[in-house]
Parts: sequence; structure tokens; C-alpha cells
Amino acid sequence: MTPATISPATLAVYLGAALAEIAGCYAFWAWIRLGRSVAWIVPGLACLAVFAWLLTLVEVEAAGRAYAAYGGVYILSSLLWLWLVEGSRPDRWDVSGAMLCLIGAGVILFAPRP
Repeated sequence: MTPATISPATLAVYLGAALAEIAGCYAFWAWIRLGRSVAWIVPGLACLAVFAWLLTLVEVEAAGRAYAAYGGVYILSSLLWLWLVEGSRPDRWDVSGAMLCLIGAGVILFAPRP
């Protein structure tokens, strides 16, 4: 993946995948940790399937590189979920850690490759 192939569509796929993965995992969290109905796992599993499918849409030569670059987006999205859905504002350590991860994802995405 070169900078020329990082399109708004790719970013949208990554953001959609992050939302689907977080929602799917949260459904299990709600069932097991928050005492919600076991029925929560049905939409949770559907969200996790959508997450996996979305990552197949990223135009990259290797799955592992797509997943690694996605990691930075996932971490940032998780902190937004923490703030917007769970009502807990990320602290300076959360933000600092997310920035480090985004820098790492940028290295993966923008590294010159033969």
C-alpha cells in the first residue's frame, strides 16, 4: 500500500470495520460483564462478520499489512467509543498511546517498499 492508494474509501472501510468490531465485542461485554440478555450475542456475531468482511475490501497485497495498519484506526476508534458510548473521557495517557499507535500505523502504510 502506497500513499497513492490510501483513498477516502479505504479510510471509510477501516472506520466501518472498527465500528463493527467494537460493537460486536461490546455485545459480548454487555452479555457477560453487564448482565444483558444472551440475545446480545446474535447482533454481536453479525457485527463481527461484517468487520471481517470489510477488511477484505482493503486494497493491499497482504492481509497482515492491512490488519496492522487497521490497528491504529481501531485504537483511536476504541477511545472514541469509550468517550461517546460509555461516557468516559480518554485521559492524556489514552491519547498519547493512541498517537503512538497512529504513528506506527503510518510507518506501516507509508514505508517505501520494492
